Amino acid sequence: MRSDIVPGAVFPDYELSDHAGKRRKLSDLQGWQPMVLVLSRGSFCPKDRRQAEGLLQLHREMEVAYCRLVTISTDTIAETHEFRSGVGAHWPFLSDPRRTVQKDLDIAEYTDPVHNPMIPHVIVLEPRLVVYKIYNGYWFFGRPTVEDLRQDLRAVCKKCMPDWDITQPELRSAWQQGHKELFFPYGKTFSETLGEEI
Repeated sequence: MRSDIVPGAVFPDYELSDHAGKRRKLSDLQGWQPMVLVLSRGSFCPKDRRQAEGLLQLHREMEVAYCRLVTISTDTIAETHEFRSGVGAHWPFLSDPRRTVQKDLDIAEYTDPVHNPMIPHVIVLEPRLVVYKIYNGYWFFGRPTVEDLRQDLRAVCKKCMPDWDITQPELRSAWQQGHKELFFPYGKTFSETLGEEI
């Protein structure tokens, strides 16, 4: 991994085609929410399929917790679509057959010249693509468990959601004084938040 990609740094805002061929920027997919970014070897890898299957239940939790999940692989759009569909995922999968991310982050898996994939990583991102934590998943147990990610997302949400603990007297006072921008949906209407859905 590039030496400047560390906790506290801003992750590059890559723009790639998704599983349906639509160009998507990471910042647009993230919006204001915490995000888990999975850098995957691709559909050929049984470890990556198992990881994606394990993320299915967590993704359902992430949706109601206002967090995002995105997978990037070096697969073609067709392979990306099949990978996503094959594991039953509903989050965006991005296709990077030109290996833009792999080259830019210096994460070519040189031990597999046949597939030339990325070294798998999972990056937990605070809003604005700020890196919170990086997991190197070359070995399967180097990847975060669902519980690891729950704990990371709890820490990030606590840090970035001003109404995390609404039992605080100052928040109750702010609510009573009409400072609704401190509470979800943070100055937006419910309709506006629906418009931000992926």
